[in-house]
Amino acid sequence: MKKTMCVLLIAFACAALFGCGDKAAEMFDTAKFEELQNNRQHAVELYEKIIKDYPDSSYAERAKARLAEIKAQK
Repeated sequence: MKKTMCVLLIAFACAALFGCGDKAAEMFDTAKFEELQNNRQHAVELYEKIIKDYPDSSYAERAKARLAEIKAQK
């Protein structure tokens, strides 16, 4: 778990400092991080925003899958 969080933090730092990656990918990574932090509501909001703003991206499909899993856990 600690390794995963470190990798995510490094990825966020890279994106923030160097602008690497696209916005949908960054939002998806942030949503996954929010899930790890047990902040499901914010994760859901981010997944929904990805679906709305980037409907043709591969991240929209991944966001739909994550939303389905989150809703199944309730």
